[in-house]
Amino acid sequence: MWWPRSKPVSEQQAWVQAPPRPATSVPGFAETAARAAEFIADAQRSAARAPALPEPADQSVFPSEGPHGHRERMRDRLLDRGADGLADYELIEMLLFFAQPKGDTKPVAKRLINRFGSYSGVLCAPVRDLEEVRGVGRHSIAALKLVHAGAVRLARAEVMNRQILGNWDQLMDYLHTAMARERVEQFRVLFLDTKNQLIADEVQGRGTINHTPVYPREVTRRALELHAAALILVHNHPSGDPTPSMADIEMTTQMQRVLQSLGISLHDHIIVGNGRWTSLKKEGFI
Repeated sequence: MWWPRSKPVSEQQAWVQAPPRPATSVPGFAETAARAAEFIADAQRSAARAPALPEPADQSVFPSEGPHGHRERMRDRLLDRGADGLADYELIEMLLFFAQPKGDTKPVAKRLINRFGSYSGVLCAPVRDLEEVRGVGRHSIAALKLVHAGAVRLARAEVMNRQILGNWDQLMDYLHTAMARERVEQFRVLFLDTKNQLIADEVQGRGTINHTPVYPREVTRRALELHAAALILVHNHPSGDPTPSMADIEMTTQMQRVLQSLGISLHDHIIVGNGRWTSLKKEGFI
């Protein structure tokens, strides 16, 4: 260490070395260090004798629920009281939990209901329309479409390999689930065996908002491949009105004529609307 003289002798300050300070200039240093070491040693011995504390509860089970546990309460309501106690937007909100682990999904759920009108309307909405809703990404759309696909398959299981004509209500529930909210026309064929049990349900074509091309040759070829004894034709009207058009009636007459020539029965042609349906057989066209 260097100390300046009391007065500078020039513009350049003159420096001389200060005399060294002895290590014993700090009184009590050794005693203080010894007491500190002894204190630390006592604390370590006390900690070793103390009983182990229980580990804290896992805080990562619902890391995105926030301080109020909203998501956990929603799950409890669903499991304890069932889905009937939840509004449409709350069901959508809970579906979005799985696609959006963080953040508040309630505003997104309400935007979806406002856009598509209901829980079923959201599930059946086209992917392109869902993408236009703010806050809805690919993960959210996949979650919604997965639930819709599950509902369709569950309804299909109620009619597959069963006697169709004796389970008409279940059949209509399935057709409404699968087709009622389609934005374009969809033409499908139900293939039945000799006991009128459903052996296959296939979409034969998709069209525009008011027309689907139907080819009797393709329908009959597939019926022969499946060894079907009878068919039920089904298509939807995106307008929601299941009233048959003249084109629907003419196509049904043509299809029946072709099938009869091959020994295959046409049991019915059903037109599905939004919450309604029409049977061309009941209307007298078959």
